[in-house]
Amino acid sequence: MPVEPLSQKEVEDRLAELPGWSLDKDHLIRSYRLGSHFAATAMVVHIAQVQEELNHHSDLTLGYNTVCLAVHTHSAGGAVTEKDFELARRVEDLAPGHGAH
Repeated sequence: MPVEPLSQKEVEDRLAELPGWSLDKDHLIRSYRLGSHFAATAMVVHIAQVQEELNHHSDLTLGYNTVCLAVHTHSAGGAVTEKDFELARRVEDLAPGHGAH
């Protein structure tokens, strides 16, 4: 079953539930600053595991103590879909200070 793009209103409503996330052109984006390079690297590994479980992958950038994500759904023509928000919610759940660690 194809994944349908979300309307602008649907994207805005879902973003309101995910502080720190925003829309940049056609991508959901979020950056995290962690306490060390090791902590940032560990977070990247956890995000990669979630992405494999969901079979949905973001552009993931590791900096010295930062992790940045940009995600959209290629199969929906590069639009933002519910799959992107599911990934964002899962990443928020594992982020330090945001729930399970």
